[in-house]
Amino acid sequence: MPHVELRKVEDGRKLCYASHSHTQWSLGAITQGQSTFIYRDDEFNVSAGSLVIMNPNWVHACNPIDNQPWAYLMLYIDSDWLTRLRFEAGLLDELCWQDLATATLADKKWFADYCQLAECLLDSDCELLEKQTAVVEYLTALMFELAGRPVEPVIKTPEVLQMLADYLKANSTAQVSLDTLCELSGYSPGHLIRCFKQHFGFTPHAYLINYRIQRAQEALKRGQSIAETAVNAGFADQPHFQRTFKKLLAVTPKQYRQSLLNNKKDAAGEK
Repeated sequence: MPHVELRKVEDGRKLCYASHSHTQWSLGAITQGQSTFIYRDDEFNVSAGSLVIMNPNWVHACNPIDNQPWAYLMLYIDSDWLTRLRFEAGLLDELCWQDLATATLADKKWFADYCQLAECLLDSDCELLEKQTAVVEYLTALMFELAGRPVEPVIKTPEVLQMLADYLKANSTAQVSLDTLCELSGYSPGHLIRCFKQHFGFTPHAYLINYRIQRAQEALKRGQSIAETAVNAGFADQPHFQRTFKKLLAVTPKQYRQSLLNNKKDAAGEK
């Protein structure tokens, strides 16, 4: 994902930023403390729970107040990539960058979703498709929010979407990328994710994970070991498989397998 950079600072009290700018579009989240956000000719006091938004090449500086504890996350997005995302979503009339007017956003939902996105990007257990999906979903929705427009419905082509679903099933143990799915369908990333989710109720990545768990259930029913099931279903390791299994089914693989054994014993007893 060369179009995405993420910086995490857990103690920024010793940092001091002179006025500067970035070629990327930047989105920051204050996760602890307070800071002064200088943005061109404006100055804002921002605190934990706030988002700060910076257009490419706009001069800015953000520093802690009175040496108080200060922590933040900063996401840098390639401006050409974001321009295309906005254009393909129908938010730009031409494929040319347009500055966003909003400088700060104090909204619990957008802040919480940002932190969840950052957690996904920093998690080594998260697959490429999951990270790509998280970035596209969050930024697409945010671009509509900043434009003051509701997210528009998309035109679905069931045949294409079913083809993508079949591809995910056939490659369920492989590392599938959003780029590959876009090439197969001819859809843009944002359009693909929204279409797929409207049709199946899942993003492509969530659909893939759900299918892996379905395969794992069948394998456990056949008596396959948990370790072997994890590998054959496409999970990187057994702990990841167990966490995902419990997240979707509210039981661990061991508990699920034990319930199957108990059911067999009960059925045998009845006979």
